[in-house]
Amino acid sequence: MMESHRQRAIVSDQSRPLLKRYARLQYDPVRSAWALLSPEKVFWPDEVSLDILKLCDGRHTVLQIVAELAGQYDAAGEDIAPDVEEFLQEWSDRFLVTL
Repeated sequence: MMESHRQRAIVSDQSRPLLKRYARLQYDPVRSAWALLSPEKVFWPDEVSLDILKLCDGRHTVLQIVAELAGQYDAAGEDIAPDVEEFLQEWSDRFLVTL
């Protein structure tokens, strides 16, 4: 019997995160909140998480995402980079974002 092992993707500065094709952001007018819908779960990201997810378009690198967020939040890129990378790694490990 063959076992298939998924190789864990590791986030890097040059990764271009993209939501998996089965995961999508959708605004819920009843709750006045954004949701990330996947086949078996619904996630309710907070404001910062949502800002990161909206930039997961396959075009922005992690460095560009950090720079964009640093500008939006008036923060130093080197201060927020570890949090952004940790978030993206976690969501990649959950099979919701490709790196």
